[in-house]
Amino acid sequence: MKNKQLYLTLTIALLMVLLPRQVWAQPVPIPDIDLSIGQSENPTEVVDSVKLLVLLTLLSLVPAILLMMTSFTRIVIVLSFLRNALGTQQTPPNQVLIGLALFLTIFIMAPVYNDLNEQAIKPYLANQITQEEAQVRAAKPLREFMLDQTREKDLALFINLAKMDKPQNREEVPLRVVIPSFIISELKTAFEMGFLLYIPFLVIDMVVASTLMSMGMFMLPPVMISLPFKLLLFVMVDGWYLVVKSLLESFR
Repeated sequence: MKNKQLYLTLTIALLMVLLPRQVWAQPVPIPDIDLSIGQSENPTEVVDSVKLLVLLTLLSLVPAILLMMTSFTRIVIVLSFLRNALGTQQTPPNQVLIGLALFLTIFIMAPVYNDLNEQAIKPYLANQITQEEAQVRAAKPLREFMLDQTREKDLALFINLAKMDKPQNREEVPLRVVIPSFIISELKTAFEMGFLLYIPFLVIDMVVASTLMSMGMFMLPPVMISLPFKLLLFVMVDGWYLVVKSLLESFR
């Protein structure tokens, strides 16, 4: 009986392999995709293709633009300093800190993006201005925002290194000078804010460590005792409200 079942199973498997596929299933239609480059008699088709190419190029640069030309850098560095000062290791996790920094960046940069959309993107999509003019208009709101947050010392450094004449106004400062000046200014500001965040928690660590040493508890890690006190202090003063408020007001 077992041999008959085995022979039947092998026979069915052999038939499934040897018989045509149409016997067992209906054919599935496959779409025909044709990508070709040819001549166009309508200029608008060429313009649409160029717009698509520019859009794909900009999408590849979005991470760099988001990180280096907005408030994201300062916010995420300050939040990282705050977590290290608390000594909570991976709490909040990186995903939470980056998500908070991202949405705060969207909130801060919303007026800039609205100006950019009204002055450059909408007229360009409506074929009212050329691509070159759209780039000039789009750079103006970003330049104004970055220059407002850039120290004169950092801006002068890159102007001197670029060996260019001293600009008479903001519009004459090229983005290749503004962007690196803005980045190092943001790093300095973020480290200053991070240092100020460290001070109260450092005081708690020193008090706890001195108390444990005076009690002779040399083998007990001070971090285990100071962590609850730091969390209690942070919650009592509504730390997240104060940190976020300070970050938002620092861009005004």
